[in-house]
Amino acid sequence: MVVVDSQSPPKFGDYEAQRHWMEITLNLPVLEWYRNSTGNDLSYWGLDYPPLTAYQSYFHGLFLRFFDPDSVSLFTSRGYETYVGKLLMRWTVLSSDTLIFFPAIFYFAFVYHSSCHSSRKNDCAWHIAMLLLNPCLILIDHGHFQYNCISLGLTVAAIAAILSQRELLASCLFTLALSHKQMSVYYAPAFFSHLLGKCLRRKNPIHGVAKLGLTVLGTFTVVWWPYLHSTDALLGVLSRLAPFERGIYEDYVANFWCTSSVIIKWKRLFSVHSLKFISLTATVLTCLPSMVQQVMAPSSRGFLYGLLNSSFAFYLFSFQVHEKSILLPLLPASLLALEERRPFKWLMFYGLFSMFPLLCRDKLVLPYFALHALFMLLYHAPCGHGGRPRNARPNNTKFDYFDSFKTFMNGFIYLSSFILHIVYLTMHPPEKFPYLFEAIIMLICFYQFALFAFYTNVKQWSLLEHSTTEEEKKLI
Repeated sequence: MVVVDSQSPPKFGDYEAQRHWMEITLNLPVLEWYRNSTGNDLSYWGLDYPPLTAYQSYFHGLFLRFFDPDSVSLFTSRGYETYVGKLLMRWTVLSSDTLIFFPAIFYFAFVYHSSCHSSRKNDCAWHIAMLLLNPCLILIDHGHFQYNCISLGLTVAAIAAILSQRELLASCLFTLALSHKQMSVYYAPAFFSHLLGKCLRRKNPIHGVAKLGLTVLGTFTVVWWPYLHSTDALLGVLSRLAPFERGIYEDYVANFWCTSSVIIKWKRLFSVHSLKFISLTATVLTCLPSMVQQVMAPSSRGFLYGLLNSSFAFYLFSFQVHEKSILLPLLPASLLALEERRPFKWLMFYGLFSMFPLLCRDKLVLPYFALHALFMLLYHAPCGHGGRPRNARPNNTKFDYFDSFKTFMNGFIYLSSFILHIVYLTMHPPEKFPYLFEAIIMLICFYQFALFAFYTNVKQWSLLEHSTTEEEKKLI
């Protein structure tokens, strides 16, 4: 799939943003990368990700300059789009996948399936396929043009390191993920609570916390070193990472603020400062149950559910969420795909659907349907037993009516979603409501995401009851 997000002047699209960052990092001193100057107009796709993204842009820029110097020349390369230029940019994304994301997935699969005595080779192969062939990630990174595979790959490697009891390595890797894309903070409460819970169970908890803290500080210092020489330089970078001026939501993202704005006009009723506080409070409160569970009873399974619940809390309630941010909850959901097969398929469908209007604008309709179909084929592959729980529940009359109702509701919502695809592509909305179709898609997806988040929070807390029962059995 060689489709790239590119648009009309004066700012073009995300393809131009990534190319421009390579241009800036190659031709300007490091201290000017985040500062407005004659050589760096921040109003024209200024860097708005942490330094590790800037370093990545620099090295990718070296690659482009070797083969096509005009594509990254200062000023004159603005809006530069050629077949060779697009192909070179595509190779930078593929190389990031190959060097970072793929090895991280295999590392996780090795650790996860080594600890599962009941895991079969077919299960492992199916799990890896689900992780590598995530249609949402492929469409965003290779179509909408991003490098989420780097930050997500570092996060997966950090998760695998925690599962293999290498906590210092995990802290270092997750700090690198945070230093690549600030959205990695969606996972921070889960990492913090799990590691704190484990430290509190040791003979010398302060020593454990200190080691982890020094690892994090040391990693941040190395990555951020060029900007630590002065407060102004550091604040200049940090100010670029928080887009508060854009408002609490943008476009039609399926989170609480955008969905509820149909009734409550948040932007009119509250100032940006008030909304920052309200959204922060809502996000923290939504994260707390998951964090408390891991501090009380840290476990590998609980940690994976904690990652999912933490990322959903941020997606649903944090300030300025983008449609593509659904990639963050989808990652831990994919890691849990073997345990939550049907919910995983459900979430992937609606995660993909929530981005449909965005992908339509980027002319990615054909890849959207093709990758969705490929995912469903692989999900239902005979060797993977997709959609069938590990331990099928025996027939029980008590559940018949509930299961029938649930099947009916799921079928109805799926059918409505498919019809909406057709309506969106073939019909025009009423002039009075030009974004009616986007709003309906947003409402449906928000309902599904909120339901899924509630389910996984309950599931995580059920692990606490299970662990307590196991401890009581050992005492007897």
